[in-house]
Amino acid sequence: MTYIEDFLTQNEEQEIIEAIRRAELKTSGEIRVHIEQKCDTDVLDHAKEVFHFLKMDNTKLQNGVLFYVALDNKQFAIYGDKGIHDHVGDPFWTLVKNAVAIQFQKGNYKQGLIDGINKAGTELAKFFPWIHGDSNELDNSISKG
Repeated sequence: MTYIEDFLTQNEEQEIIEAIRRAELKTSGEIRVHIEQKCDTDVLDHAKEVFHFLKMDNTKLQNGVLFYVALDNKQFAIYGDKGIHDHVGDPFWTLVKNAVAIQFQKGNYKQGLIDGINKAGTELAKFFPWIHGDSNELDNSISKG
């Protein structure tokens, strides 16, 4: 069993945070990563709850994206708010999830998250480009619960 503290090294966490920062330089969208030990319900349903708990549904343009990981379940979910989902739809999220899953299956968790963040950031930039004066509405740190 992997514990939250052992899932990513400090350096890996910093690399993920840097990937979020770089992605958000091109978009008004917001990206977060949340890691939990265990999920007792459907992983996507729980990701939606975490999305709301982290106040990601409060972005002005409804363009937040959450990468949620449940360690004991060996599952993850990606949840995009209404603004971005209306533009990209389910096929895009499947594409991102597959990119993350390929790396996760190899044990490359950091790279999986970075690959997903990069794909989400590219799409966010297409539909929600960064405009002078945009502010970072949400913290880029990795939350844990």
